[in-house]
Amino acid sequence: MQLLKRKIDGFLAQWKQNPERKPLIVKGARQIGKTESIRAFGKKNYESVIEINFVLQKKFRTIFDSGYEVDAIIKNISLLEPSWKFIPNKTLIFFDELQKCPDCATSLKSFNEDRRYDVICSGSLMGIYYEEIESNAVGNKEDFEMHSMDFEEFLWARGFAESQVEDLYTHMASLTPFSELELSTYMDVFRDYMTIGGMPEVVKMYIDNGHFGGTLELLRQLLLDYEEDITKYASQTDKSKVLAVYNHISAFLAKTSKKYQITKIARGARNREYIGAVEWLEKAGVVNICYCLNNPELPLKGNYDTDTYKIYYHDTGLLIASLDEEAQEDLRANKNFGTYKGAIYENIVGEMLRKSGYDKLYYYKSDSPALEMDFFVRDAQNLIPVEVKSKDGATASLNHLIDWPSFPDISYGVKFGYKNIGWGGKFYTFPYFLAFLLKRFLKEAGHKKTPPDTRQMGF
Repeated sequence: MQLLKRKIDGFLAQWKQNPERKPLIVKGARQIGKTESIRAFGKKNYESVIEINFVLQKKFRTIFDSGYEVDAIIKNISLLEPSWKFIPNKTLIFFDELQKCPDCATSLKSFNEDRRYDVICSGSLMGIYYEEIESNAVGNKEDFEMHSMDFEEFLWARGFAESQVEDLYTHMASLTPFSELELSTYMDVFRDYMTIGGMPEVVKMYIDNGHFGGTLELLRQLLLDYEEDITKYASQTDKSKVLAVYNHISAFLAKTSKKYQITKIARGARNREYIGAVEWLEKAGVVNICYCLNNPELPLKGNYDTDTYKIYYHDTGLLIASLDEEAQEDLRANKNFGTYKGAIYENIVGEMLRKSGYDKLYYYKSDSPALEMDFFVRDAQNLIPVEVKSKDGATASLNHLIDWPSFPDISYGVKFGYKNIGWGGKFYTFPYFLAFLLKRFLKEAGHKKTPPDTRQMGF
């Protein structure tokens, strides 16, 4: 089976070319393709690859017992596997499932100073106590956060060339609408991406079979695997709380507000008692948290309520797999993604923003005045409201945020929907599938189409 092309492939190639490279830790949720990508990279670029899995090969957890010097570690590995070859400057040592052997992180300082062997570590964030690893390896490692496949990677898997993907950005940057053929084609591919998500094993099954058969069962098994990992890695005192938060995500996304309410997941539950469980899931890479801004103004950091948030799945395929049977049938038979009160479209856009490099997600809701906005991002000077429309309808909040003098940091906005590319003087409209390019658009293309009298123009 041909390997799926991933963005980490290019990152690893650049890392290898850097003469000052440090040991690398690839972090991310489980089953997103970390091991497969690193293994393929090692096979292609090194004469010798030493792969140690601390889950499957428990005996190797003792290799640091003699200390953390490189020679002592290599000696102990060789005692356990005499046939392995350690060739200076031509060997990659791949420590997988790092969460089962945190001592490994302490050795990274020695490997960084020694420089004879390249080292890559990987593991599920569900099991990595990353604060401990960070303190053990500070200054002696580089990090790469990996996600499930984004829409660009999905396009590659579907056979689209890089030049075709770049053409998407060309349309966006120049505000050139797509032809009807282009728009319908990319929307069809995007609906498939929403349906199955970006978990590599699921995408492979879909690509190889040419249909959705078996993908739902595989996604549901992944949901069960995540539950199992929670029971395995969460501390005994937090285990039930983490599971309670995790198992109620889709229930709150089904509500109109989509706000996650801790007080409704268990009798007597209080937000302050569950905040650790929410953070645990976020650090594990399982969910994306979207915090409510105190005020729609800059700066974003520190300007949000830690007790008011929405919780989205890190992969929209998992959200869809969590839905009830009736919703599944409607969605797959009629491709009716708008029925779940817009949650699927919000989840996918939030996911695409996170995967494109936004560290945190923010939204805003106010009863007086009545305003609600799905997401906020920023460019160099402006706070930018981002509206996600599941159906074609009014954009009152978006218009008000742009027009009202009460919000001086906002001069324009962005709306994602089943729409072509456009600019009407106040906000850009883009089809959903361009959300993965928004960060690049704001950085490179900039807000160049705004006439000086924007606030006097209608849309």
